[in-house]
Amino acid sequence: MIDQEAIKRHVRGIIEALGDDPEREGIKETPDRVARMYAEVFEGMNYTNDEIAAMFSKCFDVPETGNHDMVVVKDIDVFSYCEHHLALMYDMKVTVAYIPKGKVIGLSKIARIADMVAKRLQLQERIGTDIAEVITKATGSEDVAVYIEGTHSCMTARGIRKSAARTVTTTLRGKFEKDMDLQNRLLMMLR
Repeated sequence: MIDQEAIKRHVRGIIEALGDDPEREGIKETPDRVARMYAEVFEGMNYTNDEIAAMFSKCFDVPETGNHDMVVVKDIDVFSYCEHHLALMYDMKVTVAYIPKGKVIGLSKIARIADMVAKRLQLQERIGTDIAEVITKATGSEDVAVYIEGTHSCMTARGIRKSAARTVTTTLRGKFEKDMDLQNRLLMMLR
């Protein structure tokens, strides 16, 4: 569990290290606000991928057709925090695709999985890998693809300061990794 009392102490120390008075009006409640915010935005750190899969594994039986029927949920908005700088990764859009294996997961569950996985100190690459792993565990399908496009404030607001830079990552599992026709179908949907 996230230790909000420790966060309050450390945020107070950061305020002091920045040369400000932690008792100043306008700042004196900041450690508490930050601790509550961190408990919310880092909620996913409380759960393993297995636990997230169990939380959002409500599935419905469907007949297997033997072809490449595909479920795709596009443009799931998420945000996360880069584990290197604690900088915001924002304006992120996640697309998740999978081929059902006798059952489908509720569509809102896909968005909830993406959201919960992103609510950790993360790398964008790992967000895709974690989403794919959780979708596989929740649906039983090893045929999963995750496409993510996002902006990183560690590149836009500091350092190189390239405000138009977008990072794109893809995670391909099972048939998506091997079947070029399937990959092309997915890419056409992303355009």
